[in-house]
Amino acid sequence: MTLDDTCGEECVDTSCNGASPELDRAREPRQSMPWTGAIERVAESAPYVEVDRVPRRWDRLVRLVGNVGMQRLLGSHVMVVGLGGVGSYATEALARSGIGKLTLVDFDDVCVTNVNRQIQAFPVTVGQSKTKLLAERVKAIHPEAIVEPIQAFYDPTNANQLLSPKPDFVLDAIDNVTAKLHLVQTCLEREIPIVSVAGTGARLDPTLIRVDDLSRTRCDPLAKVMRKELGRRGIDTSTNVGLPVVFSEEEIQQPEVPKWDEEEGFRCICPHNEASPHECEKRRIIYGTATFVTAAFGMAASSVVVRQLMASAQENRPEKQATQTSQ
Repeated sequence: MTLDDTCGEECVDTSCNGASPELDRAREPRQSMPWTGAIERVAESAPYVEVDRVPRRWDRLVRLVGNVGMQRLLGSHVMVVGLGGVGSYATEALARSGIGKLTLVDFDDVCVTNVNRQIQAFPVTVGQSKTKLLAERVKAIHPEAIVEPIQAFYDPTNANQLLSPKPDFVLDAIDNVTAKLHLVQTCLEREIPIVSVAGTGARLDPTLIRVDDLSRTRCDPLAKVMRKELGRRGIDTSTNVGLPVVFSEEEIQQPEVPKWDEEEGFRCICPHNEASPHECEKRRIIYGTATFVTAAFGMAASSVVVRQLMASAQENRPEKQATQTSQ
């Protein structure tokens, strides 16, 4: 029972009796963006924005990474594939780390069930393109950055286009196993630096997140599948693969059934598209998620990107190369 101001007395709140009130809403149509043109714009763009003088907004980061490191970050092109609970927070971190060019790839539009864990998801953005919303956020943070929002599902048919021009780093936050394996294999074969994120659902403790080479991952079913399937494709996963993976050592928690599923059965309320490769009805099980876990995965993955870009900048410093030559 709640006090309803419209009637001035205690009234029955029927919207909370049983199923979620969001189930009464019509499913929003996807507001898809044409992505072919975006691919062409990527090819035509400069690899990054030249910055003669580093803006003062990066003051605290320069004091941590140094002038050489900051110039490397401002001059880098990073692609994030998958903009959900992991990829959206990773993108935020990369934008706030001064990455000069970000290519953002995701097929989906915002669903109301994304609000608990995705940085661009609000009740008012349901049905809007995740890539477009996140691109606008990046530009608000880093106006000089080149941002390419590409609404597409990564697969073998568009891999060549998406990876051309070749990015300096790829952050894999895909949750579709087939697409994930193809992206990882392609980047390894083309020697494109990549960090991959393993399973993030069904966990509550971000302190159990680890980063290690794929060959040394543990306690994670998705990483185990990746080792097995990449091995079948000719990649030796028994020793150092050269693929940093963010994973958790926490035991997976099986999902509880929400009250609305018990009373009315499962109903997907995501923005609908007949051609979607990733509809809820096609999933065998839907695990629970917590933003402090998925965001921590994204932050860990973005730190791998930033640290490796900085390491490569240090390796390419003229004075270091001169020292190595003299030796």
